[in-house]
Amino acid sequence: MSNADLDVILSNGMVYDGSGGEPRNVDVGIRGDTIVAVGDLGHAACGQRIDVAGLAVSPGFVDLHTHSDFTLIVDGKAESQVHQGVTTEVIGQCGHSVAPLRHRDHGTSGASRYAAAEDRGWESFGEYLDTLEKNELGVNVAAFVGHGTIHHAVMGDDLRMPEPDEVDQMADLVRQSFEEGAAGFSTGLEYWPGSQSTPETIEPLCRVAAEFDRLYATHVRNRDRYYDLGFREAIATARAAGCRLQISHIQPKYGAPEFAMEHTLDMIELDQRHGLDVAFDIIPHDWNHTLVMAILPKWALEGGEKKIIERLKDKTTRERIKANQNPMWLIVRDRIWSEVRLLSSVENTDLIGETFEDIGRMRGVDPYDAVFDLLLEEAPGMHRLFWTSHSFRDADLRLCLGQRECAVISDTKALAPWGMLENEVGSLSGYGWTSEFLSKFVREDKTLSLAEGIRRMTSLPAQRIGLRDRGLIKEGYKADIAVFGPNTVSSTWTVKSPRSFAKGFEHVFVNGEQTLFRGERTRKNMGRVLRGPFG
Repeated sequence: MSNADLDVILSNGMVYDGSGGEPRNVDVGIRGDTIVAVGDLGHAACGQRIDVAGLAVSPGFVDLHTHSDFTLIVDGKAESQVHQGVTTEVIGQCGHSVAPLRHRDHGTSGASRYAAAEDRGWESFGEYLDTLEKNELGVNVAAFVGHGTIHHAVMGDDLRMPEPDEVDQMADLVRQSFEEGAAGFSTGLEYWPGSQSTPETIEPLCRVAAEFDRLYATHVRNRDRYYDLGFREAIATARAAGCRLQISHIQPKYGAPEFAMEHTLDMIELDQRHGLDVAFDIIPHDWNHTLVMAILPKWALEGGEKKIIERLKDKTTRERIKANQNPMWLIVRDRIWSEVRLLSSVENTDLIGETFEDIGRMRGVDPYDAVFDLLLEEAPGMHRLFWTSHSFRDADLRLCLGQRECAVISDTKALAPWGMLENEVGSLSGYGWTSEFLSKFVREDKTLSLAEGIRRMTSLPAQRIGLRDRGLIKEGYKADIAVFGPNTVSSTWTVKSPRSFAKGFEHVFVNGEQTLFRGERTRKNMGRVLRGPFG
């Protein structure tokens, strides 16, 4: 071979090809954006040879569930993801996409806190992807269209059920979004306006997903007291629509009985035996995070932020909200404030990481009132306020990981500890979800082998959304590659300091270009927008 034949050779590494099979001590040759040779390349000529002896060579990780829809517009370099081996993100989850929109002014209002993004608008899903495509991207991006956005485009903030003709309009918008490149359809049935939906109003949209053979991903209605109703609703809707189903971050939360995870897996297994294509994923730690606004009942959310502010300033209305016996988090209903911590805030950064028990004590108020006060202080932009709680169980995570169809996700945002995103937090493990999984569940607990753990973040999620040329170290596949030390990979984030890069990642390639070299970020940002259908 001449130098022109291969651009890069990764030599002497232990290659985990993403299939879950045994690793091999072979070389990997890259030409352009593609893996063109896997084997003994010791005598091959190339432009650059990188010795990766003692390191694992893996397909780049495919994050099946993220919320980077706006952050990638603001800063597409995806530093937090690249530094931990992620090469592809799937955005638009939990019913929250940023397109399609019926009015362009609404399209930018959600990002108004980012001054540089205010002049960037879109309406259709295709226009959003076009806008994203103009950015330098550190990762590849596939985007789902969200039910919440579709619902709002048709009905605004009306607190009522959609009429049949409005459901038809929603289905048309889903169809249009698929035609313009949406990779799947998502719902967030614990969030407004998903909480206002029923299976009868979701099924027609899922039928469109079945028509286009796109994946339906759902954040189910509840995962605590009525967990079985929530999961059964998801399964029944997918069965009736004939679509493929992905249950997002499946682990039950605080308030569910101890057998809830086992029962849920039994339900899924039964439906799989009857031909339903259903799989699921987990977040690899026991922290549960969400918008603080999500705790408000539906009636308190009607009319948007202006009306919410009026309600939260009224003492009588506050007491009515406190009396709600069915909030999204039962840990709040039970007032276990010592297990609930502030995760993200722009106006009160000094309180990040503190429990609401301590925040209430510091302010001399009931912790519930501290929640309302922080929401008011964040306005405009209440959606920036996030919190986290110890609501998951490690035993449930291990039970899920025992199932071959269980993928591992971040449920976070692509961020950077500098620039316009420096104060943003998507989740506690946003800078280290892959390292958390690989160090805790693979290396330490040995819940899975390294080969199988890698499969859960590479070929499995790639196959779920239909990527035919990513997720494996294989000739002809795109050169998305992560190289790391299996014995040194680790997380560095803490509850009070979540913006801390993972350790142990040495090299990352995206479409054949090196984005991480010996642990240092390069200036290469060669990620692509991946429009469905994929090949």
